[in-house]
Amino acid sequence: MGSVLAGVLQLLALIGALALVHAPAGAYMAKVYSSRRHLRVERWTYRAIGADPDTEMRWPAYLRAVLAFSLAGVLFLYLLQRLQGVLPGSLGFSSVNPAQSFNTAVSFVTNTNWQSYYGEQTMGHVVQTAGLAVQNFVSAAVGMAVAVALVRGFARSRSGELGNFWADLVRGTLRVLVPAAVLGALVLVACGAVQNFSGIHEVGQFMGGTQQWNGGAIASQEAIKELGTNGGGYFNANSAHPFENPTPFTNLFEIFLILVIPFSLTRTFGLMVGSVRQGYAILTTMATIWLGFTALMMAAEFSHHGPALQAAGGAMEGKEVRFGVGGSALFAVSTTLTSTGAVDSFHSSFTGLGGGVAMLGMMLGEIAPGGTGSGLYGMLIMAVIAVFLAGLMVGRTPEYLGKKIGAREMKLAACYILVTPALVLVFTAASLALPTPPHSMLNPGAHGFSEVLYAFTSAANNNGSAFAGLNANTDWFNTTTGLAMLLGRFLPMVFVLALAGSLAAQRPVPESAGTLRTEKPLFAGLLVGAILIITGLTYFPALALGPLAEGLA
Repeated sequence: MGSVLAGVLQLLALIGALALVHAPAGAYMAKVYSSRRHLRVERWTYRAIGADPDTEMRWPAYLRAVLAFSLAGVLFLYLLQRLQGVLPGSLGFSSVNPAQSFNTAVSFVTNTNWQSYYGEQTMGHVVQTAGLAVQNFVSAAVGMAVAVALVRGFARSRSGELGNFWADLVRGTLRVLVPAAVLGALVLVACGAVQNFSGIHEVGQFMGGTQQWNGGAIASQEAIKELGTNGGGYFNANSAHPFENPTPFTNLFEIFLILVIPFSLTRTFGLMVGSVRQGYAILTTMATIWLGFTALMMAAEFSHHGPALQAAGGAMEGKEVRFGVGGSALFAVSTTLTSTGAVDSFHSSFTGLGGGVAMLGMMLGEIAPGGTGSGLYGMLIMAVIAVFLAGLMVGRTPEYLGKKIGAREMKLAACYILVTPALVLVFTAASLALPTPPHSMLNPGAHGFSEVLYAFTSAANNNGSAFAGLNANTDWFNTTTGLAMLLGRFLPMVFVLALAGSLAAQRPVPESAGTLRTEKPLFAGLLVGAILIITGLTYFPALALGPLAEGLA
């Protein structure tokens, strides 16, 4: 079987699996977030944290709860790393230094999972399981809670109430993420992924010496890292490591885990607003962009320019032979169009245009289908902007799902789409203008520029993947990427929740003959165009200096 055909067949199998679970998974999540019933374990949790799950919150209270919970997570994970040297199960590793502890704590709490360290040489079992793995669950649940709050803003009227954050957080964790992660971990263990708490072993011979490997609860962390679009792995090689991702089947299964919740949440959205067709319009938009980027990536990576690429059957540098070009390209697109950041190949070794496709996927805002929760609310913000643009063209007051999009709503949406580009471009410019940060670049010229641009694009968009040539474990990059992750996660949430509160307080506007039909393919096409144009106008100069210059050289 040819490598191109193998890649296409993997893509078709993935689409079929996602299509099978889309409706039941989306309906289940809609039921979870709409239910008034509390499970016994949930009631115990509410008592333990002192929360009343039946108290409705307006957007300021919901936001305060999100920020307070996330701040507590940052502090706990920071202290856990600083105390690692005296904790049991540390595998002999010392405490993590302050700059890296700050960066890692922020990274996992913001659902970014950017790692400027070698996991197998830095973190012991306690930090991995009690710290990083826990944040993999709850950071994903926070994103889903904010998305559901925005959906309620569209669904409710004249109340301004968005639900209860603590109830949404606990339900998303215990009813959605934990059961799905258990099933995912069982599949990975059955297929050869490692799951234990062993110490460090010396194995084999390597250039005249032995290699050291440590085990861990790898399969369970792998399942939630993909399912929650987190991305941080036990090993520096991430999902290219055979302990995390042993076979071509597990590779495809992990891509499925990355995409299943973000795509299924469109069904949840449709059910909660009372129009499944609205959910299909958002799904169509996400799927169109995802398929288009997959085609572009495969075309770039299967291009056989030069005898080395012809002999290898594609651009095989930095890719695992067991996955091939097709599986690696599919993984790269899925991980950068979501906020996952896991990698089964090194994006820095992709072709110039292939690396640009991965970077552009993050620059879109990771909305096709995006992260767990963050993809849905990001796409709904873009839908609001598309409706506003359509209203300008026909001279009508824009409406979306029966809610008027006025000056306040547009200001909030505009602030949302400006935050991330500002962080990316300002931090990139500062890193290249100052004398010391460029020393971290392995490569000169366009590729070196791409390394820095990719790092801040990944951090500000809460992705976590990297061009491997950049040494990010410096005080400058640990601090600046940490700030980019914090601001890139929580500033957009401020605008999303404020918009949700504004929409929930409105009186619904009845449909008329002039109402834009946002469930139609025409609107999906308008939405795709608005996303690509806004991103292109924002980032084209930076892309021209990096991946485009390299790809056209």
